[in-house]
Amino acid sequence: MDKLNLNVSHIHLIGIGGSGMYPIVQILRGLNYNVSGSDVEDGATLNRVRDLGVKVYTGQSSSNLEGAELVVYSAAISKENPELQAAIQKQLKLFTRAEFLGLISQQYKNSICISGTHGKTTTSALLTQILLKTGHNPGVVVGGVLPLINGSGCVGDLNTFVCEACEFSNTFLNLNSNISIVLNIDNDHLEFFGSMDNLIASFKQFCSQTKNLIIYNGDDKNTKIAVSDVTIPKISFGLNEDNDYYAKNITESGFRQTSFDLFHKAEKLVTITYRIPGNHNVYNVLAACVAALHANVAAEELPNAVSEFYGAARRFEILYESPELAIVDDYAHHPTEIKATLKAAKQTHYKNIWAIFQPFTYSRTAALLKDFADVLKLADHCVITDIMGSREINTLGIHAQALVDLIPNAKYISNFDDICEYVIKNVPQNTLVITLGCGNIYKVSHKLAQQLKGEKNE
Repeated sequence: MDKLNLNVSHIHLIGIGGSGMYPIVQILRGLNYNVSGSDVEDGATLNRVRDLGVKVYTGQSSSNLEGAELVVYSAAISKENPELQAAIQKQLKLFTRAEFLGLISQQYKNSICISGTHGKTTTSALLTQILLKTGHNPGVVVGGVLPLINGSGCVGDLNTFVCEACEFSNTFLNLNSNISIVLNIDNDHLEFFGSMDNLIASFKQFCSQTKNLIIYNGDDKNTKIAVSDVTIPKISFGLNEDNDYYAKNITESGFRQTSFDLFHKAEKLVTITYRIPGNHNVYNVLAACVAALHANVAAEELPNAVSEFYGAARRFEILYESPELAIVDDYAHHPTEIKATLKAAKQTHYKNIWAIFQPFTYSRTAALLKDFADVLKLADHCVITDIMGSREINTLGIHAQALVDLIPNAKYISNFDDICEYVIKNVPQNTLVITLGCGNIYKVSHKLAQQLKGEKNE
């Protein structure tokens, strides 16, 4: 059955191994479409995709399109890509990933779209968990793997849709949003937007397109500017008591437990306890709880639904833990995110913090070089590896060594195996080692954890 009304049965995805494509694959397979796809490198995500019964090609060629009637391609795909060129020549139906996600969002009665420079995945994952734990069956597109749905996407019952709304390339302007959450607006993706004014204007447009309600961070200056002239009903959340919803009496215990009292106006609703650290996550948990309340979840249902939330994959994900050493992985790739994550790490009982950072894109690294250096100084020791260029060519001549030169106790190591060897040989006792970045730096922390667990079991 063609539930998306596309008049096709076979859909091909170029760049199928990307984090943004994986949830779409899960939704398409849940709707019983025949799905194929390709990517330039093999990896864990492609193995999960294969497990869904998808034909996956490693490497990209026009022959991979055999039988396909519609093609979806990610923003990272160049115009010269042989599969994209073949799809154009064959006059196949063609969608960008952003356009196709917008089409999916139109199929649901109530789409809740979570936007913001930081915190989208954590908020989306928690909102999904709350809805699932309270008897709802949402469709989901989230940027990290969530154990409850065994992945990062699912169809649900076509009533409620929880969707990360990314601002890059104005992707979120394609979404059909009934409730929009704005977590914060910070200086990211300026290589696309050009200025903070343009970035804020894009969020303003996103909010203006929302149908029913805007839930926004009333403590964030840029967010308040973005929603100020929007006439759609809106409610605020934050730590300040002039917000509609706010958190009081925040307590933290290492990285295993955080609690706060959730207030609406002057009325205490419930006490919320969850399992992820950091002041920044108070905002994310608040936003998810407020959205859940406006998706017909009762306040008294929130504590139980939230209590076992340990975060999404790659969000302060604890891979190994002993009294003397912890290995943690985090997706933080912007100075604000890194600062929040390292502050959370320093609130644990570990005396030393080692940060292993992989910068992402040449333009961001060059533009925010001093900001990166300033926040990485929060760590006691840094290892910096090569910049992952992703969709960019290094026309700026920027190198990771430029960042190392600005940070005391920092070291440049290119090879991931060499990083692991360096850490194992040199890390002192009572240390938390954390990998940071949105590229493939997670491979370092996973390898370290595997080595340490192997040593422990010997």
